[in-house]
Amino acid sequence: MKEHETVVQLSIPADAQFIDIARLTLYGLAAKMGFSYEEIEDMKVAVSEACNNAVLHAYNGRRGMIHLRFEMSADAFAIVIKDEGKGFDYKQVAKQAAPLSAKPIEDVKIGGLGLFLMEALMDDVSVTTAGGTEVRLTKFRHRGEGEHAHECISPSSVQEQA
Repeated sequence: MKEHETVVQLSIPADAQFIDIARLTLYGLAAKMGFSYEEIEDMKVAVSEACNNAVLHAYNGRRGMIHLRFEMSADAFAIVIKDEGKGFDYKQVAKQAAPLSAKPIEDVKIGGLGLFLMEALMDDVSVTTAGGTEVRLTKFRHRGEGEHAHECISPSSVQEQA
């Protein structure tokens, strides 16, 4: 863990009915950090895509868990979504899916675009596939005009309350 970082961890069953718990947790933490409604909605969609991938592909119908790690720092909010199921070759999938504009419509495969959606919605996305799949989604805090005036969560405020 980095200095001046607060971490919240959550594990949910790899079942679609529990993804809303991940989304609600993300919403609460991102709101406390001062992210805008639009930024939070983008993050919720990206996290849903990562969790859906784990539900659909990681465990081949067997029971499993999705582990989420929310890392809050002064300049960024990172969400790590990890499963312990079968991994996949991210680079190969990325190469096959892009660029879509160069393919005839009948050659475009359905599915597999969730990773590109995550990349479009988040500031940084990384995927590792050793021992399952881990997706790291990062949204940076952009300060400026129109920033929320309410008290935001910070690592120092959490330590002071303890």
